[in-house]
Amino acid sequence: MSQRRIKVLQLQNYYNVNASDLAEQIVQALPAERYDVTTAFLRGRPGPGEPVSKAGRSIYFGYRQSQVSGLRLRALWALYKHCREERYDAVIGHRFKPVNMLMLLNKLLGFRACIGVAHGFGEYDRSFRCWTVRQLVTSNWRLVGVSRAVRNYLVDAKAGFTSANTCQINNAIDIDRAEGLQLPRASARELLGLPADAFVFGAIGRLVPVKGHVHLLRAFAEIKDEWPGALLAIIGEGRSRAELEAVIAELELDGCVRLLGARDDALQYVRAFDSFVMPSLSEGLPLALLEGMSGHLPVIGSDIPSLKPILEDCGGRIFPTRQHVALAEHLRAVMALTDSERIAEGERAYGYLRRAHSIEDFRRQYRELLAGLLEGGRND
Repeated sequence: MSQRRIKVLQLQNYYNVNASDLAEQIVQALPAERYDVTTAFLRGRPGPGEPVSKAGRSIYFGYRQSQVSGLRLRALWALYKHCREERYDAVIGHRFKPVNMLMLLNKLLGFRACIGVAHGFGEYDRSFRCWTVRQLVTSNWRLVGVSRAVRNYLVDAKAGFTSANTCQINNAIDIDRAEGLQLPRASARELLGLPADAFVFGAIGRLVPVKGHVHLLRAFAEIKDEWPGALLAIIGEGRSRAELEAVIAELELDGCVRLLGARDDALQYVRAFDSFVMPSLSEGLPLALLEGMSGHLPVIGSDIPSLKPILEDCGGRIFPTRQHVALAEHLRAVMALTDSERIAEGERAYGYLRRAHSIEDFRRQYRELLAGLLEGGRND
């Protein structure tokens, strides 16, 4: 007689499925012959042609944002009925809202294993939230921080997360897939309309204030006259475009800065760059930095908590957040490297990426975490 598969619910706030989505990587970490995984989204659903989860089943509750704010009683009742009917062995929640809902339901349904994933900072800054979570954390819960900085934030939040029930599983990318997607330098530059002979500093990210692009522009303005062969290229789109275009005009950067807009699979263009820059003011999951490393590039980033440990460990360059003059010094230093020195710096970053952020290790750690909880969990 075949053994019953372990039933797992993975709950997210809103629909978002793509190849680098770490929730999808968790699905792929759990062998289908042993685990029966359901992915559920409180809000949103795929449109025509958009991808669906690799889980055996996907559920779209279809709530509006107002229906999952505050007490969320309607959503909680629907989720309770669903979980009671399905009798899940394990639940995995991403970010505060799904984690909090599953903590409440765990008190009623007694799941054998519960995992909450924190992707960034700020979710446990409110004292009432921390008090609530302290009442709900039980021995069958484990909290995961996606970086050393996020894990430390959780433990320091005084929300019932301790060194015993909180762990670090580094955010990761499928490095082999990333390298397979990347176009050769000449092809990438041709498609982006970048000169073949320019030295290109590159960034990938939405054009929104938190990404810090305005500070990158001001830093680049400091070096443009010294290094007339340098170019700054930013892949991404967003509400800050008009502001950034105004800064470009103000600083007379029109000929040497390219706002390239959104690109499908932006990762494929990484090798068009000579160095990768991430000037963010806040990040929970700095996948773009890891993607830059996958292109064997020297990397420069701000000293925010989620970036600094990675940059320290990979031999990258770090500047104080919002300090464009300090960033300009790092741009100068990279420009001054010989070709062999620049290649060596990129290879150091790539080697670190392989050691610390491979998708194979990521999947193994989640698989082992869940298996350990199930072995010691309740079986109500």
